[in-house]
Amino acid sequence: MTITITRELPSREQLLALYDSVGWSAYTCEPDRLERAAAASLAVFTAWDGPRLAGLLRAVGDGETILYIQDLLVAPAWQRRGVGRRLMAACLEAYPHVRQKVLLTDHTEGNLAFYRACGFLPSGDYGCAALLRLENIP
Repeated sequence: MTITITRELPSREQLLALYDSVGWSAYTCEPDRLERAAAASLAVFTAWDGPRLAGLLRAVGDGETILYIQDLLVAPAWQRRGVGRRLMAACLEAYPHVRQKVLLTDHTEGNLAFYRACGFLPSGDYGCAALLRLENIP
């Protein structure tokens, strides 16, 4: 396995296959919207094993004061092999000057351990509160 990290936007088919592979059907049920969201992102970092898309990190924000890690996903065949960590490192290295780097994830021990290892802490550790309003949830 030789993984290459790029900022190449995957094709629609590759994007849908990756999101489907991890069960993110809330994204894949509206493929046009997912494709537009990826294209409109501040940055998309992709992990490739030859021609195969192994993972993707999508960031949104202004690139100056706020960077929001919107999506970080790795196809099952490449999980637990450092692909997610490499995608995160590429994103953080591209935006070292941005003060606020934020993400929202499922509350599982594995996710919390991974993001803590990447330098992220729960908002309460900074004396902050994270608030959320979700719309149109199936």
